[in-house]
Amino acid sequence: MSDRTNADFTDEYFDILDELDGDIPSRRAAYNYMQNSTAIVHHEVVACSFVPRLFNKKTYSTMKSAAEMTHRILSKVMQRYLDDPHYRELFDFDERLKELILLPRGYNSILPFARVDTFIDEDTYAVRFCEFNGDGSAGMNENREITNSIRESETLKVFMENHRVQGCDLFRPWVDKFIEIYSTYTHRINNPRFAICDYLENGVVDEFYVFCDLFKEAGYDCTVCDVRSLNFDGNILTDDSGRRIDAIWRRCVTNDVLDHWSESSALIDAVRAEKVALIGSFAGHIVHDKQIFDVLIKNETLAFLDADEIDFLEQAIPQTDFLDESVVNLAQIKENKDEWIIKPADHYGADHVYAGCEVSTKEWEALIDRFANSREGYAFIVQRYIRPFKTKTLPPDTKIDSLPDGDISSAPALYNNLNGLYLYDGHFQGVFSRLGPHPTICKQNDGMTSATLWVDTDVEDALEL
Repeated sequence: MSDRTNADFTDEYFDILDELDGDIPSRRAAYNYMQNSTAIVHHEVVACSFVPRLFNKKTYSTMKSAAEMTHRILSKVMQRYLDDPHYRELFDFDERLKELILLPRGYNSILPFARVDTFIDEDTYAVRFCEFNGDGSAGMNENREITNSIRESETLKVFMENHRVQGCDLFRPWVDKFIEIYSTYTHRINNPRFAICDYLENGVVDEFYVFCDLFKEAGYDCTVCDVRSLNFDGNILTDDSGRRIDAIWRRCVTNDVLDHWSESSALIDAVRAEKVALIGSFAGHIVHDKQIFDVLIKNETLAFLDADEIDFLEQAIPQTDFLDESVVNLAQIKENKDEWIIKPADHYGADHVYAGCEVSTKEWEALIDRFANSREGYAFIVQRYIRPFKTKTLPPDTKIDSLPDGDISSAPALYNNLNGLYLYDGHFQGVFSRLGPHPTICKQNDGMTSATLWVDTDVEDALEL
């Protein structure tokens, strides 16, 4: 049992599905559940698979070790940035961004919430980085709702007759951790009021309200606010109803703050005056910006890392450079398109991410000409393309409500995998499992989410099914 791979578990799952003639009733029920769920991003229910990602004990230990090692390294880098003006010179940041990063924090945790997006080879267990996400990370509610949608399925019930299965608890542990972090805040008060803040047109608002209700269940008043609706009188930060806010879970990414600079002054001024606990601080942007990959392998960084951390980075970081003719050979990038992927250094949501292997030579050359040397007004990076691990899955049942049973396929398809590893104050808490049929894995490219389940693993703080 202990030697079984993730692929073995998935094969077993599909065998059960076949024995149940596709388990069409369960799939219809899961689809209907999702259509009425809160797993909504930008006004659309997320695409998902009926087949979960089934991870064994070795996968769990690999993910936990990689995630927590990454958090230790990133925390060291952030602290060095805050402490050492010379080290800051390694980063090319907007002057306003530097100001935000250096605002006082006032509590112990330097990186309270993070998601490390990785490519993991499930045959060799090698881990390679895709990107790092700070407090703007989402996906917790997608995982929760998709797990709920298959919880009563016959396929899962039969599978669980022979296995202990646990899910990822991504909600209450963060609420508890947030409260614990606030308890270390220098200016903490009794009976504080919390707010979850973003520019709401960009935020996963349904997810915010799920967390908001859990804060209330834990005994703390909580609200959801647009950053632009906040008010600060020099002493008290308030929401648009005039009620005091003592601590904020920052869900807004820092480049949105820069884009709405004048409209965000209440938040910035309150943090500067140390009248609100901003959890996490704007220093989280240090790890969000993709130039971090270049900084991590510089001698100035390696000098304060230990041997294990350096070895881990050497294995996990794909070659990364600015897409600039002063740094890389643009002709070589053009000529070897299948080896490279380009991304904005400081965007999110898979905006303008292009893998050379999914476009024509003519398109690739045009993309390099367009984005190299910051021609669009912002920097791009170029990275060695990591070929994702493929796994068998079921594509989304998007038409299952309009098809007769006999026309509903149960044939598996091979999808690429991207594993988002959640860290709550440095503790590995779970996974956002994204899959896609194309070289870049994102919602805009036919991507989908699957529930993440631990099989025969005995995770202490997991969700019992």
